[in-house]
Amino acid sequence: MKALKLIGPGKIQIQEVPVPEIGPDEVLIKVVGAGLCHSDLHILHQGQDWPFFGTTMGHETAGHIESLGTHVTDFAVGDPVLVHAVWACGQCRPCSVGRENACSVNGSRNQFPLTPGIGADGGMAEYIKARAKHVDRLGAVDVVTAAPLADAGLTPMHAIRSVRDLLLDDSTVVVIGIGGLGHIALQILRATSRCRIIAVDIDEARLAAARRNGADQVLHAGSDAVRTILAESDNYGVDVVLDFVGAQSTIDFATGVVAPEGAIRIVGLAGGSFPFNASLEGEVLPWGVNVQRSYGGTPADQAEVLALVAEQRVNVDVVKYPLAEAQRAFDDLEAGRISGRAILVP
Repeated sequence: MKALKLIGPGKIQIQEVPVPEIGPDEVLIKVVGAGLCHSDLHILHQGQDWPFFGTTMGHETAGHIESLGTHVTDFAVGDPVLVHAVWACGQCRPCSVGRENACSVNGSRNQFPLTPGIGADGGMAEYIKARAKHVDRLGAVDVVTAAPLADAGLTPMHAIRSVRDLLLDDSTVVVIGIGGLGHIALQILRATSRCRIIAVDIDEARLAAARRNGADQVLHAGSDAVRTILAESDNYGVDVVLDFVGAQSTIDFATGVVAPEGAIRIVGLAGGSFPFNASLEGEVLPWGVNVQRSYGGTPADQAEVLALVAEQRVNVDVVKYPLAEAQRAFDDLEAGRISGRAILVP
């Protein structure tokens, strides 16, 4: 079968490799689509010491079950499925209380849990194998466009659920970065709350997409946007800021507009750092603000995403590329030419 391998810093290559052999508790999935994410770009540009060179890329995968391990009884050949992006053990203390994205067995204090496309072969291939417990049925959800839901749906849902107590009818939420994750976050917010949504981006096409996806107001990023948001709240700030970029400028933006006792969720990986001073003078963060570096999500988050998509309350904007043109897809994503989510199709 063909598989897209990360072979070195900045280098990917389609190679011919054996079809994976499955164990008793695993399933073999014929891939229909594999999502391409900005985190794949971060992986692509890791240095020479990156330990996972030679791995098949792709942590967003949807397809049909091709064959079943001898112990698998919950699925049938042909079932349309979505592969989890977080391969938690399911039994450790964090997993037992519903925090699978903090698994202490397949992850650690400084390492996220096992993820296909990083520590295990991913879905940018013709086939992928996974343990049956790491697979969800898609039911009525379109399998062709479902792959991004494993991350671009899961991750914003987890961030949003973590601030749900602040999403009151008169609350205001700022969403920074209306790309692959941000455009789905807007739809989740609109489908599950009646709060006011302000979308912020530097790209006019993405801001136009934000209007279509439920934003009440769109603003081009910059100091004027900060002043506008503060002026509309009598300089008090907003209840929640979701940062799907994570650059220094966007983290500073979030810090500049959040209200006391508000929340900031930093999801993007663009290299910014968070300023904090434990002092009475010179602190830029209002009192009581809750800041979280949000990662992935849980099976409960994934189930809610899939339900919203099945109800047609959330849709993924996708651009499809043949697997053979993976390099072009990566180049387009890096150049900012993709609105929504790219999908590689074997």
